[in-house]
Amino acid sequence: MNKTIGILAHVDAGKTTFSEQLLYHTKSIRQRGRVDHRDAFLDSHEIEKNRGITIFADQAVVSYNGSTYFLIDTPGHVDFAPEMERAIQVMDYAIVIVSAVEGIESHTETVWQLLRKHRVPTFFFINKVDREGADGKRVLEEIKTQLTDNAIDITHSFRHGAMDEELAEFIAERDEELLEHYMASGYDRDIWLNALRKMIRSNEAFVCSSGSALQDIGISGFFEKLDQLTLTHYVPDEPFAAQVYKIRHEDNGNRITFLKAHSGSLRVREEVDYGGSENRKSEKVTQIRRYNGSKFHTVDQVNAGELFAVIGLSEAAIGDGAGKLIAASRHESVPALKSKVLFDPPLHPKEVLKYFKRLNAEDPTLAVVWDEHFQEIHIHVMGVIQLEVLQQVVQDRFSFSVSFSDPEILYKETIEAPVTGYGHFEPLRHYAEVHLKIEPAPRGSGVLLDNSCHADALSIGNQNLVLHHLAERDHHGLLTGSPLTDVKITLLTGKGHNEHTSGGDFREAAYRALRQGLEKAENRLLEPIYQFKIKVGIEQMGRVLSDIQQASGRFEPPEMTSGKAVIEGTVPVATFMNYSTEFASFTHGKGMLRLLLSGYANCHNEAEIIEKLAYNKDADPEYTSTSIFCAKGHGYKVPWDEAESAMHCL
Repeated sequence: MNKTIGILAHVDAGKTTFSEQLLYHTKSIRQRGRVDHRDAFLDSHEIEKNRGITIFADQAVVSYNGSTYFLIDTPGHVDFAPEMERAIQVMDYAIVIVSAVEGIESHTETVWQLLRKHRVPTFFFINKVDREGADGKRVLEEIKTQLTDNAIDITHSFRHGAMDEELAEFIAERDEELLEHYMASGYDRDIWLNALRKMIRSNEAFVCSSGSALQDIGISGFFEKLDQLTLTHYVPDEPFAAQVYKIRHEDNGNRITFLKAHSGSLRVREEVDYGGSENRKSEKVTQIRRYNGSKFHTVDQVNAGELFAVIGLSEAAIGDGAGKLIAASRHESVPALKSKVLFDPPLHPKEVLKYFKRLNAEDPTLAVVWDEHFQEIHIHVMGVIQLEVLQQVVQDRFSFSVSFSDPEILYKETIEAPVTGYGHFEPLRHYAEVHLKIEPAPRGSGVLLDNSCHADALSIGNQNLVLHHLAERDHHGLLTGSPLTDVKITLLTGKGHNEHTSGGDFREAAYRALRQGLEKAENRLLEPIYQFKIKVGIEQMGRVLSDIQQASGRFEPPEMTSGKAVIEGTVPVATFMNYSTEFASFTHGKGMLRLLLSGYANCHNEAEIIEKLAYNKDADPEYTSTSIFCAKGHGYKVPWDEAESAMHCL
């Protein structure tokens, strides 16, 4: 049986030490490494050793009790949350490590939300019970009150498949049929064990255990319980289906594509279809690798349930489906900051761009953009730590130095009400016209595309061409030139010419239609916001509430508990991103501040930001709202506010 188990935690909760113990107890490594000794098996990258944190999601393969386990050690720092989320999507089960001293922390909640989004069955291990200040019972209550009330401690209540009365009652409370069976026939070990397995698999129960990874307390017992309580059902004799979850490059530039096989099998030299629903590509797999830490060995075949890597898929992207699976994953961990790549003049910008495009394939959230007008490279990032790591990655892998501008807030733009945009492109011997309906979409939905154009007006091929051009790049708004989001764009109608319509004509008409619609729209600037939870002494509550108000935040009525005030609400990232230092100072490190990136909302100081960024919509080299028409063999321009009445399809 193949099982993929992910190990996740807030930074410094002991996740990597826990992983080392699992590898040691399953005889996968001969001696246990430690983060502080820089010899951890799954923190093999030099940057990870130097910083003492996990940055890359690496995997190990272990055998235990007849099953093959693929263990994935994930980053615990919020700056590398996208790397963690990509790994989550191929996990069968997850283990969340929580410190018995610090308890539930901000990134623990982020991890939990992502696991729930992807419906990954989850175990908890309360670590560091040997430390001064540890309180496992308190942390278990935090898990129950802050994450899920379906948590149950099985440290002492579940042994070798048998369970005590408390655990049996927990299961019976959640399964009426089982309770009736119990009342009629009493306790049957196998029936109750299968019921618990089913509850875990369906995310109805979340079992917890406790111990100390550093002192090797409770680790082997926990893994024995996990082995008994986890089941997978992969089908090897169905057609091959897999998902791409990671991309890496070797020093020579060879692209390595990491996949999880959901069904079937794959052999070397076989052709594989991959990609999204509209851009499928077929290539031959020239090599299959099974990775264990930083090392790998080649194999001739892989089967359902395995994690593996291949050489030969030159354009596969993270989230792509392969074989019969067609998938395009959506990520919750989206950066809220942007930065410019800085480098010395001897380096050619396009050469630097080539390497950043390679990094972008490995981490699509970087969203690397080349600004042709200013000859600049821009990237999206989660935080300052990520920039520091990127700087070192570029130096180590590509042997040149870069730096980055100070991170700035990544604003976005949307519209308030529906509009119709019109675009016409007809210089001599060219012809295309496009009409688009542009309307607001739910917050966080991005740019959605739809089509209501009739084939009598525009051929199906040209309709698809218009939609392709709208989807091939990110678009930006009129207020600040920031990315356009949360809009639905519907192709209403269009027109081509049998002789004169060529290649990029519909791209020109579509972009002009989009821009013309935005000119008429009520545009709004959006900014990223945090969802916060703050816990301080009651005497400090007034100071905190004042700080939140000054930061243009909103909060719910504070809750009082055990002499503490708990405050929850939302606040702009721009005004609160550096608050943690000030907070730690006046609370003397005894307060609790949790910040979770919670999407976008209307910008609190829209006019100020528009003035500061000073974007000139009429001088944008990539967009124009002006349409071009032709008369007497000459093209002429029609400005956006006159274009609608000149359209041919009206």
